Amino acid sequence: MNKINTMLAAFAVGLLSSTAAFAGEVRIMWYSDGVEGEVLQDLLGRFMKDNPGINVILDNVSYSVVREQLPVQLEAGAGPDIARVTNLKALSPHWLDLRPLVADAAYWDENFGGQADWMRPDGSNQISGFMTQITLAGGFANKTLFEQAGVAIPSKEATWDDWAKAAKQVAESQQVPFAMALDRSGHRLTGPNVSYGANYIGADGKPAPLDDGAKAFIGKFVGWVADGTMSKDVWVSAAGSTYRAGADDFINGQLAYYYSGSWQVPNFSTKIGSNFDWVATASPCGTVNCTGMPGGAGLVAIKYTKNPQEVAKVMDYLAREDVVKEFSERTLFLPAHKGLVAKGLEFKTDDAQAKAALNTFVAATAGLSDVAQKLPGWFWSDAYYGALVTRVSQAAAGELTLEEAFSRIDADVAAKVKDSGL
Repeated sequence: MNKINTMLAAFAVGLLSSTAAFAGEVRIMWYSDGVEGEVLQDLLGRFMKDNPGINVILDNVSYSVVREQLPVQLEAGAGPDIARVTNLKALSPHWLDLRPLVADAAYWDENFGGQADWMRPDGSNQISGFMTQITLAGGFANKTLFEQAGVAIPSKEATWDDWAKAAKQVAESQQVPFAMALDRSGHRLTGPNVSYGANYIGADGKPAPLDDGAKAFIGKFVGWVADGTMSKDVWVSAAGSTYRAGADDFINGQLAYYYSGSWQVPNFSTKIGSNFDWVATASPCGTVNCTGMPGGAGLVAIKYTKNPQEVAKVMDYLAREDVVKEFSERTLFLPAHKGLVAKGLEFKTDDAQAKAALNTFVAATAGLSDVAQKLPGWFWSDAYYGALVTRVSQAAAGELTLEEAFSRIDADVAAKVKDSGL
């Protein structure tokens, strides 16, 4: 069975390796965290009914295909016509400029301009696409465990130390494996780093060496792994810069506090159900601020498409306010559409916990630091995140000392810059 699955996966990737060659055909490479693929297929079905000359094919793939195989296809001048991606800036030379192709460029600038720079080459005014959702890193507490332990959930001004102390009390009282977990992700580690004053961006726009702010939180984090406060499994169960979430541990009631992000809300709503009560908590405070990290997935047009006019029509449709509204309400995603955000949404869920969590994340966007808001549009973010994950996980596993990890992070990032030739 595994051999058959491998062959099918290879065949599927092969189908995605070149742009659509048929007139009127548009292929979209798409990955899903929840139900968004089903919602998109429904919306595209309506589009094709109204536009019979355009056939839109939705290729649902794993996130690893988008992260690892799409860049290889793009370097070969191939790939789908449209793709949902998170590595927006570094791959921006491959995106199609939709500005001369869309029906109303001013509409795009007004409603999606806030994140437009995240996905276009530096110095350009290109319209590459739009964010399918805005995400924000933040925490989740198992309210039931806190209540059973008789421990108060820390306030929104609470520090990372406050949360570590409270979560450890809960874990010891309720005998759960770990007090806290943080996704194995450089993006997730960055919010706390910035809260302690970190800034990866040098004066010349290139990566700066790891500073005292970043070292301060990383030191705390590795210490918490060592004393059992922070889940070690999430960080040492994978190699290199591989992403691993701690969501399953939280869903199974094995964690008092979990630091992930807003995209987990629909996942928790579906899988936790009434098993226990949970709340979103935004981001704990460091010594400088209480920021989370913004981000999200963007839907971008690929410049190697053979059908740019059809691609623009599909993108115009999906960017329409009414379509974005329905997509966001059904998927429980925070939209990037400025006009829609101002009007508000009615999320399609009966789960009061999910609605409250989404509102918590919306409110937390007001507290983002300037550095946190710059990083999604910084060309070197992914290089920095990858080095952080690789070396911090080695320190957490006891393979490197903290000082060795810090030195290797700087060396890894410097090597990326050198290899780029920029």
